[in-house]
Amino acid sequence: MKKNNIADITINTLRFLAADAVQQANAGHPGLPLGAAPMAYVLWKKFLKHNPANTAWYDRDRFVLSAGHGSALLYALLHLAGYDLSLDELRNFRQWGSKTPGHPEFGHTPGVETTTGPLGQGFANGVGMAMAECYLANKFNKSGFNIVDHNTYAIVSDGDLMEGISSEAASLAGHLGLGKLIYLYDDNSITIDGSTDLAFTEDVEKRFSAYNWQVIRVIDGNDVHEIEGAIVQAREVINKPSLIMIKTEIGYGSPKQGTSSAHGEPLGEESLLATKDTLNWPSKEKFHVPEEARANFDARKQGENSEKNWNNIFNEYSEEHPELASNFQQIINGEMPADWESSLPYFSVNDGPVATRVSSGNVLNALSEVVDNLVGGSADLEPSNKTFQKSKPIFKSAKNPGQNIHFGVREHGMGGIANGLALHGGIIPYVATFLIFSDYMKASIRLAALMQTRVIYIFTHDSLGVGEDGPTHQPIEQLMSLRLIPGLTVIRPADANETSEAWRIALSKDGPVAIILTRQNLPVMHNIDQIIEGVPRGAYIVSGDDNPQIILLATGSEVSLAEKARQSLFQENIKSRVVSMPSRELFSSQSEEYRNQVLTPGIPVVTVEAGVSLGWHSYLSSGGKVIGIDQFGASASGEVLMAKFGLEVKNVVRIVKEILI
Repeated sequence: MKKNNIADITINTLRFLAADAVQQANAGHPGLPLGAAPMAYVLWKKFLKHNPANTAWYDRDRFVLSAGHGSALLYALLHLAGYDLSLDELRNFRQWGSKTPGHPEFGHTPGVETTTGPLGQGFANGVGMAMAECYLANKFNKSGFNIVDHNTYAIVSDGDLMEGISSEAASLAGHLGLGKLIYLYDDNSITIDGSTDLAFTEDVEKRFSAYNWQVIRVIDGNDVHEIEGAIVQAREVINKPSLIMIKTEIGYGSPKQGTSSAHGEPLGEESLLATKDTLNWPSKEKFHVPEEARANFDARKQGENSEKNWNNIFNEYSEEHPELASNFQQIINGEMPADWESSLPYFSVNDGPVATRVSSGNVLNALSEVVDNLVGGSADLEPSNKTFQKSKPIFKSAKNPGQNIHFGVREHGMGGIANGLALHGGIIPYVATFLIFSDYMKASIRLAALMQTRVIYIFTHDSLGVGEDGPTHQPIEQLMSLRLIPGLTVIRPADANETSEAWRIALSKDGPVAIILTRQNLPVMHNIDQIIEGVPRGAYIVSGDDNPQIILLATGSEVSLAEKARQSLFQENIKSRVVSMPSRELFSSQSEEYRNQVLTPGIPVVTVEAGVSLGWHSYLSSGGKVIGIDQFGASASGEVLMAKFGLEVKNVVRIVKEILI
């Protein structure tokens, strides 16, 4: 390697900024930065369209470090390119209060496009970003005005490709022909356990070719010219995504080169010094940045010019297509159309009984007529989830994108793609499956909550009411497990009108919302004004006495059960109150005064929900009992199962009497 070459100097600057950061923290992953720095350099220096001074510039290329354990490399790239990330922040890698956490976090570090670290997630996020780009390009671009025209790049690792989510996302990306999606594969054949020969011997090239990806091989991961040529080749193919397999050495230049010990632990002071000597780098100086490297990699001027040129084009576009330009500005700013809430349908008692999954479908289709950037679909359960926008086209390919996405049976990939759609901006994604299968996508949901991405989850078939499909399809612990995720708002509506309000909340919040819906029909409650006021507050009084002897607190389908129990108790001169609690998260955010108004202190509470009892006992401070299900279900009709597991009027009445005696 020629040490006086400006590219080599800059690459080594990136390598040792990362290695020094890891060593200073005495924690982290130096192997990937040392091996993958050349590919990162070529991509960022030669191809990436971005403006460090404006991380929100809409037509920037998106870069995802799916191998998020290599975060020190990303921070080095951001610092050297001119982002608002000082050298002191690199010195504080992995420390409390720094902008350089152990794995990249969206919204925490300037220039980080998505939170990565759980392997495969970034891979799927990038697919979502590329889908968003082609959908919006198709919608807004006009002859002479390509206002949406950017690529999505990622660096992915062996570990990313092993995770099942990457297979799901790659398959869909190839099917859709996402030609502006280009992934650089850090093919170093090492994982934590050792050589990939231990568990990963598939032919990656054939696998991705079978997915309908263009696969390009780079033999020498240090050859910047070969890497550059591969990226040029990838950009020329517009009808399929590209995987560039770049053969690298993990921990390049260090005594640990090519070993698993280079992956996830600092090199150690002696090995770090030896690495610097091997690569002809000043050994005594930490966080050394040669001025020529800083000047070579600084992207601020080029980024400013790129955005300025785009702004000029957009100004002309605004004159030629003012209505489209206004719509474009609205959606990229995350704004809703004026008076969109007036499109929300409301239902009368005569419209019931109706399953909340059905009423949700009606609400979605009403909204789709005015909110044109609702994009989503189901994991091959659309007829059951009711998530098809009837007046909108199907997302068939990158050249023919629509609002309706057929994700196939790919729940985990769907969840990761939804995060990418949301992170890209300009899209409000929704995704759907049965509640029981939310487990398949839990890692993606958790990251949505961590990042506060605007994703709407539609989970239907929410209880034993699923019926004859049996315990494999009957959710028991899923609902409460979703409530355990910080930052996720879970709403389980009790009827069609609560469902309409759930959609209003989902479209009004910045973070993710899960709407939990029934398969079985439910009566429509008559108290529309109470619902409109009460659902956003998480819980409200449905009916009953002002001075009740007992409070029946229920969610979803069990609210109508509680109402029947209240009527039965009234016949026996027992005064009760029914409270619907569609969202525990929203209720907990209300004032103590309101919470005490709904759940009056000193009055015993009986909670009723077709799920685990865990988590409900906190509402029993004045005595009471939890009616729930702490075992798996069975195969029978929904009505029979509800009765067998105690979710019936006579059991609720019996328990109330036992409490009051």
